[in-house]
Amino acid sequence: MTVTFNAFEVFEIAEQIERNGTDFYIRAAELFDDPDICQMFLRLAEWEREHELIFAGMKQQLSEQSRQAGNSGPDDLLPDPRVMAGLAVFGMRSYPAEELRGRQEKTDIIRRAVEKEKDSIVFYHGLKEFVPAGADKEKIDDIIKEEMGHIVTLDQSLKQYD
Repeated sequence: MTVTFNAFEVFEIAEQIERNGTDFYIRAAELFDDPDICQMFLRLAEWEREHELIFAGMKQQLSEQSRQAGNSGPDDLLPDPRVMAGLAVFGMRSYPAEELRGRQEKTDIIRRAVEKEKDSIVFYHGLKEFVPAGADKEKIDDIIKEEMGHIVTLDQSLKQYD
C-alpha cells in the first residue's frame, strides 16, 4: 500500500516530530539527577521548540500560497499527524515521552535520543523534496545541521556515562 502526502501534511508531521522531541527531552531531563545533563536535555527541548516554529511558519506560508493557487491545503490533512510523526521517527507511540518511565539506564536514554535525532535527519532530508529551491530548503538544511549538532551534544554526554 502506497501512502502519499502533500507538502502541507509533511510540514504538519515535521511540527509534530518536533513537539514529540520537546516532550521527550523534557521527560528525559526529569529522569537525571546530574544538573548538567538536565540542562542539556532542557536546552535540546528548547531547540526542538524553535524548529517547530520554523516548520509552522513554512506550513503557514505554503498554506497561503496554496489558497491563492487553489491547491490542497489544511483541509487535506491526515486524520492524525501525531500518529504519522510517531511512525516516522519516534516509533509506534504518538507520545514518545511515555516510553521514558525512569526504569531505563541513563545511557540507554541518551542512546535513544541519538537514534531519534538520526531518524529526524533522515525524515528532514526527505522533506526537502516537498519544498522549492530557495530559502525554505536552506531553513531545512539549517535544521538538519542543528539536529546533527544535537547528536554531537548527546554523544559528548554519553561519554560521561560510559
